[in-house]
Amino acid sequence: MDLAWYALLGLFFASYLVLAGYDYGVGLLLARGGAPAGRRAALTALGPFFLGNEVWLVAAVGILFGAFPVLEGELLAGCYPAVAGALVGVVLVTAGVQLRSRPGDVRVRARWDRVIVVGSALAALGWGVVLAALLQGVPRQADGHVAGVSHLATPFAATAGLTMVALVAVHGATFLTLRLPADAADAAGRTARRLVPVALCAVVVATVVGVLSPRVRDAVGRPAVAVLLPVLLVVALLAARAALARRRPGWALIATGAAMGLPVALVGAALWPYVLVSTTDPGASLTVADAAASTPTLRLLGWVALPLLPALLGFQAMCWWVFRGRTDGRAPVYW
Repeated sequence: MDLAWYALLGLFFASYLVLAGYDYGVGLLLARGGAPAGRRAALTALGPFFLGNEVWLVAAVGILFGAFPVLEGELLAGCYPAVAGALVGVVLVTAGVQLRSRPGDVRVRARWDRVIVVGSALAALGWGVVLAALLQGVPRQADGHVAGVSHLATPFAATAGLTMVALVAVHGATFLTLRLPADAADAAGRTARRLVPVALCAVVVATVVGVLSPRVRDAVGRPAVAVLLPVLLVVALLAARAALARRRPGWALIATGAAMGLPVALVGAALWPYVLVSTTDPGASLTVADAAASTPTLRLLGWVALPLLPALLGFQAMCWWVFRGRTDGRAPVYW
């Protein structure tokens, strides 16, 4: 049962990265500047989705707290700067998108746009560093607690965080290619195609740094999986670029979405059966079974989660169906 909950935790967090990833990508693209109307059009394309996308993070955190209380405590203690930075980014994006159109002053709106850019960068960078910290191991002591946060300041954590930022930017530009009116979508498509090589370079650099890192090599229990999944990540990005070149934004968004979800699969599959690998005391490494709550607790939580997943999927499908298609100027503008 602990394996099922571990898979569900990964599914929820990966779904959050896939869906909220284009939120942060659109936010990052506001840094390009451009006309106020263009920035507002990008946020209008995003507007109906971004609050619903964050529900997946709430659900993932709920599973973490309820089904894996030991992991929750050690993860937040050992990675709190990255987790706090990511959550601050989420709050800044949420507040910025909803408040930026309240004032009529163009300069004030531009300041809110900068808040959205900063928040998007913090969220992407923070979650990338958290995943890197899991993959390279943490200094968990014999008493069961993670000592310090210096393990977050490694070359692999830095390159993984920047790679997540690059992936988010590609995902956001691809989303705009699907949602904006045709003339603006062409410009977004060109931006997405230019960003794909940047993301590819970031993936390659992070992979090389990880392979050369003794911490990563010692923590990874399944090296074949750890090599295969970055290859799939490269394939997904190349598929996205090919779909963009053929003007198939829907397939391109599916490909970039796969690229956003693959890092979660990489961490979970490469570390199994561990969830936290200790870099200081191998005996202190935490397995999935040890991190999970008791079987009666997991069974009780199952009755709560059983209707939750279909409800979330149904809500997401309804949002995409209701707001399907491109924004054409006739839809209400809230942002």
